[in-house]
Amino acid sequence: MDTSNSRRYWLDNLRWVTVLSVLVYHVIYFYNNKGVFGGIGGFGDGPQYQDLLMYVLYPWFMPLLFLLAGISAWYALNNAHAQGQPKPGKAWFKSRTRKLLVPATLGLLVFHWMTGYFNTQVAGNVLAAVPQPFKYFLWAVSGIGPLWFIQDLWLFSLVLLLLRAITRGAKPRQSSLWFTNRWVMVAALVLLGDLFWLGEQTLIFSPRPESPDGLWNLYKPLFYIIPFLMGYYYFSSDNVQETLGKAWIPLMVAALVAGGVLVVTTFGQDNTAPRYLASPLNCIYGWLMCLAMMGWFKARFDRTGRFAQYMTRSSFGLYIVHYLVVASLGYMMKLYTQLPPWSIYLLLLVSVLLLSPVLYELLRRIPVVRWAVLGEKRN
Repeated sequence: MDTSNSRRYWLDNLRWVTVLSVLVYHVIYFYNNKGVFGGIGGFGDGPQYQDLLMYVLYPWFMPLLFLLAGISAWYALNNAHAQGQPKPGKAWFKSRTRKLLVPATLGLLVFHWMTGYFNTQVAGNVLAAVPQPFKYFLWAVSGIGPLWFIQDLWLFSLVLLLLRAITRGAKPRQSSLWFTNRWVMVAALVLLGDLFWLGEQTLIFSPRPESPDGLWNLYKPLFYIIPFLMGYYYFSSDNVQETLGKAWIPLMVAALVAGGVLVVTTFGQDNTAPRYLASPLNCIYGWLMCLAMMGWFKARFDRTGRFAQYMTRSSFGLYIVHYLVVASLGYMMKLYTQLPPWSIYLLLLVSVLLLSPVLYELLRRIPVVRWAVLGEKRN
C-alpha cells in the first residue's frame, strides 16, 4: 500500500519529544561538574547524581534528530515529486535555506547575541578588554550554541541534493531484500550500527588548544551525516519502520541494559570527550536507543491531538530560542542567589519549559524578526 501522502504522526511526536529531552538535558548540563565544556560548573566536587541524565541522553538524542530529519527529507522530496511539482529539489532546498541557514546566520545578529553575552560571562567575562562595537559581533558568534545542529543540517541538505543529482534522483530500491526480508533487515541494522561506530572514529581524540579541533568535535559533520543519510535512504521505508515497531520491546530492553552498563562503568567521566563517544559501548547504546525510540513511537504513538499538534508546529522554534533562558537564568541564579541547588534546578527547568514557548510565540508575531530568528514566513 502506498502511504507516501499519509502523515506519520509517530515521526512528529518523536521529534518534539526528543527536542524536549534536549531542553531538559541543557538544564542538567549547565551545572554539571564532569568537565563538560560550556556549562557554568556544578555545586561542589562531590558526585552530582542528577548528571546521570547526561549519560542517558547524550549518546542518542542528536543522532536521532538527524536520522528523523533524513526520513522527513525523503517524504518531502518524494511527495513533491508525486504531486508533479517542477524542480522539487530546488524548492525544497530553498525552504531549507530559509528555515535553517537564515536563523543560523542572521538570527545570530538579531537574537542570539544575547545568548552569546551570557556565554562569555559564564566563561569569565573573556571579552572585558574588547572594544564595545566588536563585542556585539563576538557575542553573536558566541551565541551559536545549539544552532550548530541546524548549520549541520543545512549542509547535509546540500550534500543530499548533490547525491541526488549524481544519481539523477534515483530512489532507494525499496522492493529489494534489504527492505523486505526480515533477516536481511536485521543484518542491515547491524551493518548500519557499524557505520554509527565508524562515524565516531572521525573525531579528533586529542584536540589541540586554541585550534579548530574543538569545533570539529562539536559539529561532528562526518558522524552526523551518517544517520541523516540512513534516515533518507533506509529508515524512510515503511517495511523497515514496521519491523522496528514490532521489535521495539526487545530493542528497548537491549538499549536499557547497554545504557545501564555504560552509566555504571563510566559515571564521573566527561561524557562528551572524543574517546568516550568513540567507545564501542557508547556507540552500541546510542544506536540501540535510536532504533528502540523509533520502534516504540511507531508502535505506540502514531496518533495526534491538540497538544501534539502544537508541539509539532513549535518544537523547532523552542529548540531555537530555549538556550537563552538556560544561559541567562542559569547564570544569574548560580551567581546572584543563595538558593539551594535542588531549587535552582527546579526553577530553571520550569522556566525553560514555560518561558521558551512564550518567547517563541512572541518572536513569531514580530515581522522580519520572525523570518530572521525562526525562518518562518508571514503567517
